Amino acid sequence: MQLIKAGLCAFGMSGKIFHAPFLKEHPGFFMAAVVERSKEESKEKYPEATIYRSVEEMLQNADIELVIINTPVQTHYEYAKMALEAGKNIIVEKPFTVSVSEAEELVNLAEEKGLFLSVYQNRRFDRDFLQVHKIMNDGKLGNIKEAEIRFDRFRTTPSGKQHKEDPQQTGSGSLHDLGAHLVDQAVQYFGYPEKLFADVFSMKGQEYANDYFEILLYYKNNLRIRLKSSVFTKEAHYAYAIHGEKGSFLQERTDNQENELVGGAIPVYGNEWTEPLQGTDGILNFLNENSETERILTASEPGNYMDYYQQIYEYIVFGYALPSQGREVVQNMKIIDASLESSKEGRIVYL
Repeated sequence: MQLIKAGLCAFGMSGKIFHAPFLKEHPGFFMAAVVERSKEESKEKYPEATIYRSVEEMLQNADIELVIINTPVQTHYEYAKMALEAGKNIIVEKPFTVSVSEAEELVNLAEEKGLFLSVYQNRRFDRDFLQVHKIMNDGKLGNIKEAEIRFDRFRTTPSGKQHKEDPQQTGSGSLHDLGAHLVDQAVQYFGYPEKLFADVFSMKGQEYANDYFEILLYYKNNLRIRLKSSVFTKEAHYAYAIHGEKGSFLQERTDNQENELVGGAIPVYGNEWTEPLQGTDGILNFLNENSETERILTASEPGNYMDYYQQIYEYIVFGYALPSQGREVVQNMKIIDASLESSKEGRIVYL
């Protein structure tokens, strides 16, 4: 099996949870390098990875062909450009960058140099996202007329992370953080909207970055999609509510990969590795072929973030489709920018 040597730009939460375990367990990757500016925490689990004290040092010295840009979003543009100019393929954590112009420049640079750029949209591999996709593809709901996708939390106190909480830092706040997932999922399900209206602000107060947003996406076929997130939601809503001409589907957000990884779970290449779902997590209510109502409690199948890295590997080795390529995610960022504009000016923005 061809071996892809990779380097991590940071060993914080993202590196420890979403990237390093999968690079280690996938037989096609070798985590050859990691940046830790002062600590050496990676040595315990990844002794084979050389520790560098800066991204610049790693790019100059490490024998790697793939770089994972998993630093704070405000640094994505700088490090991604640096890696591309060093001739490295890159994976960039979401949100891609803080502006559309930065993202477009990086995509163009990657294309000029014949390198690939993928954005780590891991929520495409959540069990709940995949279940909704499956139900809609089954056709039992008929033509979809309306949908709501939510990502709520109950985090009423600041996280202490300046790059996420400081309203003066471009790219901070829930819209870029969680909105990057919700916008991506809406586009994956329904395509690119025609226009939008948005309400974006901070429930915790003006001294903090936005922690609430509601975005209404308008489509040409009279489809309406609502994206919503709040940090003051103690009792969970259904994360997905899909309504069509023949019925409705409600789906809970039940993917637990992140929590299991935080708890020390080891992902398994080629197999399911998450804990089995206890009970059901969805409701399908529809009119069958006899116009009779059927109401079914559904259970989603496991998701697997390893599938992202498997797709990256298959792209490199076999030329298969590249997951969440940069130019595709630039379109998502245009929706985020338009949402900020809409909220600030109190008007519908055409895309």
